[in-house]
Amino acid sequence: MQLLPDRRDRTGRRDRRLPRDPRPPRGARRPQGRDALRDRRLPVAVLVPALVGLALLVLPAVALLVRAPWSTLGQRLASETVLDALRVSVTSALLATAISLLLGVPLAWLLTASDTWPVVWRRLLRAVVTVPLVLPPVVGGIALLYLLGRNGLLGRPLDAALGITIPFTLAAVVIAQTFVAMPFLVLSVEGALRGVDRGLDDAAASLGASRWYAFRRVTVPLVAPGVTAGAVLCFARALGEFGATITFAGTFPGRTQTLPTSVYLAQQSDPETAVAISLLLLAVGVGVLLLLRDRWLTTGAR
Repeated sequence: MQLLPDRRDRTGRRDRRLPRDPRPPRGARRPQGRDALRDRRLPVAVLVPALVGLALLVLPAVALLVRAPWSTLGQRLASETVLDALRVSVTSALLATAISLLLGVPLAWLLTASDTWPVVWRRLLRAVVTVPLVLPPVVGGIALLYLLGRNGLLGRPLDAALGITIPFTLAAVVIAQTFVAMPFLVLSVEGALRGVDRGLDDAAASLGASRWYAFRRVTVPLVAPGVTAGAVLCFARALGEFGATITFAGTFPGRTQTLPTSVYLAQQSDPETAVAISLLLLAVGVGVLLLLRDRWLTTGAR
């Protein structure tokens, strides 16, 4: 191993700005076997709260598995009420995902382009885009109701001029789910966009391509994995949306009643059916996270 030269300044003192070689000197014994495993062990002060936190996340799911009516699980999930709620949930979640793709991908592009904006406007834009992530869903539902309700800011002119009423319809379910789930797609796509070499866009522009053409034919294919991951996360979040949906769309069977609202209603009259639907939603959520774990971590790290 070649050691760094011991350079000294004019006063004869060693230049401390030079980094020291982090490798052990030649001949030094490296830990092996049990010694290596012992070096990797976490201190007790870290391990104990980590295990407590893990138990806090895992034990509720274990309680659902223990309480599940396994003997009648298929029968309960095949009931007409649950199938109607499943149909409404899947339909509305797919529509919300499609709208999120249509609006969220350009919005993610706007977020990446805002790096050249003044810091106040850039932070304000990011706050507006991500506020549904921290806003209680019920508050989002009330905000949508005052925006698109019959007496809302936009709902009153829509009702008066076109006779369109949005609350307590399937459209209200889709809008509520889009409001809550679209930030997941936007942040995922933004992370993917930031990982793209911008020199490719410059090369396309030098060949005469417009910015829109370069975005469609160069950038979007490169960020397709991030867009797919964001779309699946958006779908899973829309499928599990409850607060904004029940506030803005209600829970009418066969029309606006989704799986989460079915859990809420069944818990009051048929707890075992509520547990069965909860297991279905839990399986969907875990499956999505297991499928996209690496893509989500890679996107979030950028």
